[in-house]
Amino acid sequence: MFGGGSDRTPADLRAGAEPYVMCAEVVAATTTAPARPPIVFLHGGGHTGACYGTTPDGRQGWADYVAQRGWTAIVADWPGHGRSGTVPDLASMSGSRVVDAARALLKNIGPAVLVTHSMSGAMGWKLAEQVPSLIVALVALAPSPPGNIQPWWSWPAYPENEPIRFRRDEVRHFTASPCFPTDAFEVYYQSLVPESARVYNERLNVRGLQLVIERADVVRSVPKLIVSADLDPNHPDGVDSRTAEFVGGEHLVLTERGLAGHGHLMMLERGNLEIAALILDWLDRHL
Repeated sequence: MFGGGSDRTPADLRAGAEPYVMCAEVVAATTTAPARPPIVFLHGGGHTGACYGTTPDGRQGWADYVAQRGWTAIVADWPGHGRSGTVPDLASMSGSRVVDAARALLKNIGPAVLVTHSMSGAMGWKLAEQVPSLIVALVALAPSPPGNIQPWWSWPAYPENEPIRFRRDEVRHFTASPCFPTDAFEVYYQSLVPESARVYNERLNVRGLQLVIERADVVRSVPKLIVSADLDPNHPDGVDSRTAEFVGGEHLVLTERGLAGHGHLMMLERGNLEIAALILDWLDRHL
């Protein structure tokens, strides 16, 4: 966790084939609301599930918030990340490995809401294609689009012989929104972990590597919400609206709901709980 931590038991769940396992923490619903499916949170590249646990400046995170609203939160770490431990080939580990581990986790849990962020967006589309009966709804935060609608990246690929370690100047690029707690930037930066160069190449669609959807009709059958922020430098010029149209999802633009000034890391920014409330309200209407 970013600082303070919690009394919750880490690694309550473990799924996947060794060494590509996915560990997850269960934060049980604390209210007596009607029975609801759990919410599984998948982080993006260079992160761990800590980004849903609390914010860098110590405010309440989404996991505790949704639990207070009556939803059990299941906060996962990709293989090779955080509590899931190391893998021998992190640099070349593919997104399909993460999808396989997440699919095993969902099979252990049963039907659930899936929340993805950034690089895990493409993984979420594949999971909706592979196990639609286990995903009652999919919420994608600033998601990577499926490879079906991404142009090929013309720049040289990142060498896949060593993991990517994000530099401070690179990270400041997507923490520049006025809602990000810049006074806690160093705490946030220290929470980042080395990332698979292969997954990063997939995100850029180098040589057409990005995960693609083969059965779009199956993906479109799952209720979906794509969430966009106005100051996200990674998602300019209608990227998310094109994704929403392709996957058949609703598109929530935060500025249209009075929440301006947000960037790529909306779950960590000031106003994060207002965004979470919009998502839970959408779930209440669609489940």
